Amino acid sequence: MSTSENLKRVIVAIVAIPVILIATYLGGYYFLSFVSIISLLSFYEFSLIAKNKDARTNLLFGEIIILLFLVNQFKGFIDTTTLIVISSLFLLTFELFRNKDSAILNLGVTFLGIFYIGIFSASLIALREFYPYMGDDYYYGSYLVISVFISTWIGDSAAYYGGTAFGNHKLFPRVSPNKSWEGAIFGFIFSVLTMILAKLIALDFLNLFNVVVIGIIIGIVGPIGDLVESLLKRDSAVKDSSSFIPGHGGFFDRFDSLLFSVPVIWMYLRYFV
Repeated sequence: MSTSENLKRVIVAIVAIPVILIATYLGGYYFLSFVSIISLLSFYEFSLIAKNKDARTNLLFGEIIILLFLVNQFKGFIDTTTLIVISSLFLLTFELFRNKDSAILNLGVTFLGIFYIGIFSASLIALREFYPYMGDDYYYGSYLVISVFISTWIGDSAAYYGGTAFGNHKLFPRVSPNKSWEGAIFGFIFSVLTMILAKLIALDFLNLFNVVVIGIIIGIVGPIGDLVESLLKRDSAVKDSSSFIPGHGGFFDRFDSLLFSVPVIWMYLRYFV
């Protein structure tokens, strides 16, 4: 990576990270707004990727449905199954009137984008709202999500620099030829260590075992999410989902790991903790 690209990455991080952390700490509508922006832009980028395969995503109504999933996760005005059924009926019916190339491809990518980005993003809100909105307990959710963010970022950086320095064995060359097992191991170790450090600093409401499990989820499931997005981009012959974020690519590129790891973390906390 060139010096200018590294400089862009650093400048964007200096500006964006405090905004993300503040929105996460405050929670409520601030965090809902942040997740909504990320999700809607990621879905837009996903539609651009799909367009390279001659699939015409129903962008407008896909965005509306994703926003409904996010708001519903936050406010709980309808059960998720009902929302899925209504959304599916609407999208299937609306496709009758679009007359844009292959209906199967159009519906397939639209549903994939809604479920992949919309429902997975809703898990991020579920994780932030995991602890009840009362007193100091509400901020437990912010400490947890911030820790997950930082663990993911540090793990990604460790994987990149560890792979650059020591990578000799390809991890998944068919999908991402530059990733190595050595880099993945570096990322895994630093993801777990970051969560342990977070336990010492802010996560005293979780025991060490659960914190380590969350670190393991980030270190294993997160990179799978990155590979899945790489699979989609490679299939569509694109390098980045967009160029919205200087030096970083697109929003989908930056949050692909979280889209995979956060739902698993939320399910672990809900059913096992």
